[in-house]
Amino acid sequence: MVLSKTASETDVSVHSTFASRYVRTSLPRFKMPENSIPKEAAYQIINDELMLDGNPRLNLASFVTTWMEPECDKLIMDSINKNYVDMDEYPVTTELQNRCVNMIAHLFNAPLGESEVAVGVGTVGSSEAIMLAGLAFKRKWQNKRKAEGKPYDKPNIVTGANVQVCWEKFARYFEVELKEVKLREGYYVMDPVKAVEMVDENTICVAAILGSTLNGEFEDVKLLNDLLIKKNKETGWDTPIHVDAASGGFIAPFLYPELEWDFRLPLVKSINVSGHKYGLVYAGIGWVIWRSKEDLPEELIFHINYLGADQPTFTLNFSKGSSQVIAQYYQLIRLGYEGYRNVMENCHENAIVLKEGLEKTGRFNIVSKDNGVPLVAFSLKDNKRHDEFEISEMLRRFGWIVPAYTMPADAQHITVLRVVIREDFSRTLAERLVIDIQKVLHELDTLPAKVNAKLAMAEEEEAKSGTVVKKTAIETQREVAAFWKKYVSERKTNKNKIC
Repeated sequence: MVLSKTASETDVSVHSTFASRYVRTSLPRFKMPENSIPKEAAYQIINDELMLDGNPRLNLASFVTTWMEPECDKLIMDSINKNYVDMDEYPVTTELQNRCVNMIAHLFNAPLGESEVAVGVGTVGSSEAIMLAGLAFKRKWQNKRKAEGKPYDKPNIVTGANVQVCWEKFARYFEVELKEVKLREGYYVMDPVKAVEMVDENTICVAAILGSTLNGEFEDVKLLNDLLIKKNKETGWDTPIHVDAASGGFIAPFLYPELEWDFRLPLVKSINVSGHKYGLVYAGIGWVIWRSKEDLPEELIFHINYLGADQPTFTLNFSKGSSQVIAQYYQLIRLGYEGYRNVMENCHENAIVLKEGLEKTGRFNIVSKDNGVPLVAFSLKDNKRHDEFEISEMLRRFGWIVPAYTMPADAQHITVLRVVIREDFSRTLAERLVIDIQKVLHELDTLPAKVNAKLAMAEEEEAKSGTVVKKTAIETQREVAAFWKKYVSERKTNKNKIC
């Protein structure tokens, strides 16, 4: 006689996860559940929901690294439980960070003596790095003004309108006026001449971008340095330069070694770079390097003696993981100069392949430059019927995440699409993307121009009421861009509500 036993609801050891009650019951979303659930069920439920995320490798909006070698992945997992701030317990990790700082400082041509140690620190990204650099400029400017008996309550920074939002955060959080040089059609980076004209005695620094987020272009730091030297001599000021090399800092030394943008220029006092972009490390690591000890006011540095000796620290965060620091060291010694150069050359060549493929369609203007960050920014030659936001939306059906956005003031009537070429974006993918864009264009050509139709109807209603005002082509283009920005924003909001 065969004896059988009926499993109870709580006896899940004999169930597959999908045969258990945990996939039939909704879990609380905003409150912690009362009871525990099996680890297998917790994993499966979360893993299933994460399947709805986009594929990181196909996220062409992001500059952030999405692939590393398995050996580095193992190092990351082996050190994921190390808190970097515990320097006494993990002195080797601290040493690896110091090695990275010095390697990057030499890469940026810091004027270091034979046995001189570089001044810099690892951060959670370029945003924190920029905050630290900005604080150093502000404090040094304030100290000088105090010593001269002059007001020190209205500091400002001069930047281009193309700066990343972290500069706006710094200005707002630390009460510094942000003076932005406006862009113009065809020129989407900071104009050094206009920037220097905006400098006054309250300017704590001019921030130049090595690799604009908008189109990858390098700003002319050398010209900015030369113009600022001249103005400093005329006025008696000593306005310095900070280079935001978040994207370009690991590109220029390998692709454009003769380009003068770094500490070879005397007014460049600090540089930030994102290790998690073209430093080829997963998200969570940035670096800021100062020219010399004199450029980082001592009162901003905290000193601890966990190791039995003085250990200076200057960060906004306290606890943070060690994994990304270790991963950066792995990449620096694993690839070396030769490896980084090969990766950057591949990225640049694949960007050219994509650019040429788009040009062959005859439908796009290329907004990005061949020299700079390896990306392709492009806009439709004719967007009267359909625009860049529609292309971006339809490409998601093929898995591609390609952002569409409008340029900052005074070029906000220009809408572009942007594809960032990372290490793991191959030539095959570049060619595939061009094919899918062609499919989207063909499909759009068969659809009615819904947005323009709505605008035309609105104009008809205005004409009937006798209040119609003939709009210029630029005004119409701005209305179309505004409509799609609102449309995309509402879709994101609705998705968040559903989630």
